[in-house]
Amino acid sequence: MSTPSDLPGARSRRPGRLGIGVIGAGRVGAVLGAALRAAEHAVVGVSAVSEASRERAELLLPGVPVLEIPQILERSELVLLAVPDDALGPLVEGLAKLGAWQPGQLVAHTSGRHGVGILAPIRAAGAIPLAIHPAMTFTGMSLDLGRLADCCFGVTADPAMLPVAQALVVEMGGEPVVVAEGDRVAYHAALAHGSNHLVTIASQAAEILGRIGIENPSAVLGPLLRASLDNALSVGETALTGPVARGDVGTVAAHVEALAELGAAPGGAGSADILDAYRAMARATAVRAERRGMLPAGRRAELERALGGPETDSDADPDAAPGEDR
Repeated sequence: MSTPSDLPGARSRRPGRLGIGVIGAGRVGAVLGAALRAAEHAVVGVSAVSEASRERAELLLPGVPVLEIPQILERSELVLLAVPDDALGPLVEGLAKLGAWQPGQLVAHTSGRHGVGILAPIRAAGAIPLAIHPAMTFTGMSLDLGRLADCCFGVTADPAMLPVAQALVVEMGGEPVVVAEGDRVAYHAALAHGSNHLVTIASQAAEILGRIGIENPSAVLGPLLRASLDNALSVGETALTGPVARGDVGTVAAHVEALAELGAAPGGAGSADILDAYRAMARATAVRAERRGMLPAGRRAELERALGGPETDSDADPDAAPGEDR
């Protein structure tokens, strides 16, 4: 079995440096490839199919040849798979059928959802699976490189290879956080819920302000949302405030009425999701506020009635304990 130091080009680099192939010059792959290159690893090839990915590779990985995937695997000691979650399994399996994976080769994917189990075909070929997912949104531009210094990576690997995965993250400037194989989906769900849904909520709030004639919604929302996020990350649910957390039933009812009118107004058909989201998040907030003892007895039931919609007090008992029949 060959080892990384036996692969082509290894002897031309100082000890500990790897020849790295990047599969997928999307926003993540190109940036991580550039970060590893800045750590003095050699990026020996990159795959880039679309015009945008080719431009990104040229910008962030200048001088690196754009190659077909089998060529990259042949040259690489470490292969970085930066492809969409649903494409990862078929790609790995297809290349295994071609006999493209090399014994001793390190193969790291950047998927948040998957651990190393999805890389079983490369393990069967004698290659070494790693999962290193950056918990960050990427622009695909050079400014992302500076942001890696504040970025945690969800790392999953076999115990013997975990230090290798952690070292790669540290070399890119990130902070490795070990995630068990069976916890990867929950880990990814937490990040998607916190990040993606934050964007949805901010966009909905900006749309409401825009609909009532405020010309620069971001100027109004920016300081508030930044402070709310900082407070939530610093002190958790202690930061809960607003009409739901205070149990201001009349205000919540007025919000629901206003948002319903907004959706019914001319041109408001596309805003129907805002009321649905408001109701869902208000209910979740009420549950957490009640759990913390912030609401007077019976106030959550009043909030449920004020919120209306498909989950009213006639359908469910808001005071029931989790798991009780309703």
